[in-house]
Amino acid sequence: MTLNDEQRSFHENILQVTRKEIEDLDEAIERELAKVKDTLAELQSAKKAAHQMYDAACLRLGIPNDLSGEEDEGEAV
Repeated sequence: MTLNDEQRSFHENILQVTRKEIEDLDEAIERELAKVKDTLAELQSAKKAAHQMYDAACLRLGIPNDLSGEEDEGEAV
């Protein structure tokens, strides 16, 4: 099927508009991923600090740290 000039123009416009929309969505996805990565890094840092405090309290009380080893879990981001 051959497109007339009006149909061709219509479809070319759709291509341009949707390409821009896809690019905008890709940029939004990247921004949100960056936010999530930052949040995860902050949470992991807080968890590590809490584990250190817990370990120190266990040492001061002379009891075994029942959480030892857990601080290494899930740190790969």
